[in-house]
Amino acid sequence: MLKPEENPPMIWPAESSIKDFQGTWWVAHTKSRNEKALAWQMQKKNISYFLPLTEKVYKKSRRVFRSMLPLFGGYIFFCGTESDRLEVLKTNRAAGLLEVKDQQHLITELLPIEKALTSGINLAPYAYIKAGQRCKVIAGPLMGTEGLVASDQNKTRLILQVDILGKATCLEIDSTLLEVVGEN
Repeated sequence: MLKPEENPPMIWPAESSIKDFQGTWWVAHTKSRNEKALAWQMQKKNISYFLPLTEKVYKKSRRVFRSMLPLFGGYIFFCGTESDRLEVLKTNRAAGLLEVKDQQHLITELLPIEKALTSGINLAPYAYIKAGQRCKVIAGPLMGTEGLVASDQNKTRLILQVDILGKATCLEIDSTLLEVVGEN
């Protein structure tokens, strides 16, 4: 396990901002646990990237361990030319690349994350649950219950269906108690 100071920088080139990157943005879907290794290789090839990392602290046998984990496991954002894209594919660390259709929208979404991380705020991964997804309750008295998620006036609701009757009921639930079980 790497010490926090042994990790690749979150942003390369260091001391820059993603808003200053030149070129086309792509998202590399990495092979399992290859995000940091790909970042190191991109740094050596001078390919601009953004790898948001978050600190994970845990105890084991009365010892405290700290490690830096990717905020979005399996993904690294990078910007460059077509030859940079090919270099990333040649590393054999990317399972595939996601094309970014709306370049400015991606930058707009990533800038607040960059700002929080460079300000020293530790972000935590959060399950992105959207209306229509099938979810399972992972804690509490309804643990194991599955249903569809609906969103209504900033409230998350779990819809419980009885297909044979063509009827359903719903309950309000905290979205942190839900886990996605499949796409609808």
